[in-house]
Amino acid sequence: MLKAKPNLESRIRTLKRDWAIVYDMLSRKDNSDFGWDEHKQLVVAEDVVWNSYISVR
Repeated sequence: MLKAKPNLESRIRTLKRDWAIVYDMLSRKDNSDFGWDEHKQLVVAEDVVWNSYISVR
């Protein structure tokens, strides 16, 4: 058995969780203030939107 298998499985779980968070940010109608920057490849929003999102989480 590979010693790296538990590490890979953990990494895959982390990536799935992170992907789900970003997907929810961009796909929900109530979070229309979030956007995607194609050039930088990241989620963008005004500071007020981020602060509101963080306070809820």
